[in-house]
Amino acid sequence: MNILTIDTGTTNTRVTVWTDGEVVAQAARQVGVRDTAITGSTKRLEDGVRETIAEALASAQVERADIGLAVASGMITSNVGLCEIPHVPAPAGIDDMAKAMREHLVENVWHAPIWFVPGVRNAVEHIGLHNCEAMDMMRGEEVESFALVERLGLKEPTVVVLPGSHSKFVSIDKNGHIDGCVTTLAGELLHVISHDTILAGSLKEGFAKRIDAEMLLAGAASANKIGLGRACFSVRILDQFAVYDANARANFLLGAVLGSDLLTLKNSSAIRMSPGTRFVVSGKPILREAIARLVEGDDFFSGTVTVLGDDEQRDLAGYGAIAVARRRGLVD
Repeated sequence: MNILTIDTGTTNTRVTVWTDGEVVAQAARQVGVRDTAITGSTKRLEDGVRETIAEALASAQVERADIGLAVASGMITSNVGLCEIPHVPAPAGIDDMAKAMREHLVENVWHAPIWFVPGVRNAVEHIGLHNCEAMDMMRGEEVESFALVERLGLKEPTVVVLPGSHSKFVSIDKNGHIDGCVTTLAGELLHVISHDTILAGSLKEGFAKRIDAEMLLAGAASANKIGLGRACFSVRILDQFAVYDANARANFLLGAVLGSDLLTLKNSSAIRMSPGTRFVVSGKPILREAIARLVEGDDFFSGTVTVLGDDEQRDLAGYGAIAVARRRGLVD
C-alpha cells in the first residue's frame, strides 16, 4: 500500500511517501502555519503543502491515483492549519488518538479526503494564574512519541525528549499512554540570544560546533545558581576577560539553556517526573550529546537513559501517524 504522510509545523512541512511500510521519497518546504497567522489566509499553506506533495510523488515516481491513504499531523490541525481538531486530553493512548482522527477534503491540496491526527493537551481546566504552569499541549510530538513507544517497546514510565525550536518533554506511562507534556523555548532562546543580543559578537559562529563538557556543565551550574539571565551575560564576560574560544563560550550558553530545561523537569507541575523515570533523548547529534552529558552529571536522573541514534529517530512523525491510522483500521 502506498501512503502519503504530511507533517506540518510552525515553519516547515515535510511530506513522505511510504510503500509497504518503507520510505521511498521525501520532500520538504519552508511553509507552515506561521504563514496563515501572518497573512490571515490558508492559501500560502495550501499551495506549499500541495507543491511539497507533488515533489515527493515525483521523487517516488508514484502517481496520485496510486496513493491509497493520506495522513496529516502536526500544527496542520490547529486553528491556523487546514483542519482544526480539538486536542485530546491526557492521558491519551494510541486508540484514543485513532478515534479522534478526522477525515477532511482540502480541494486545493489533495484530490481525496485527508485523515488528520489531533494533538494532545494536559488535563487542566479553568486556567488561571493558580494553575497555568500545569497546562501544556502539543501537535505533532504525540505521533513521534507513539512511534518511539512502538519502536523501543516502551513498557515503563518514560520521559521522551524532543528538542527543537520549542523543546517538548513528553511523559509516557507504563501502558504506553501520553499522560502529559511540558514545553520550553530552548531552541528559540538559543537562536535569539546567539544572533540578536549583545552576545552575538561573543558567539561568532553561533551554535556550538562540538561538545566541550567542562563548559557545558559550567553553564548549567551557573544558570542553576544565579539564573539564566545572568548566566547568559557571563558569556560576554568570558569573551572580554578570559581566554575561552567561541566554541567554549557557545557550550557555556548551551549548558545554561539546557540546564534550565532540566530544572523544569524537576519542578514543573505539567508533568510529574520521578528520579527513576526512564529518559529517552532524541534530536540533532550535538543536542543529544549535550543533554546526555548534563543528565549523566545529575543525580536526579537515576533511571535508564537512552540516547537515540539517527536510524532510531528517523521518520518519526510519519511512522507514528501511520501507527495511529492502523489503529483506526485505515491500514492493514
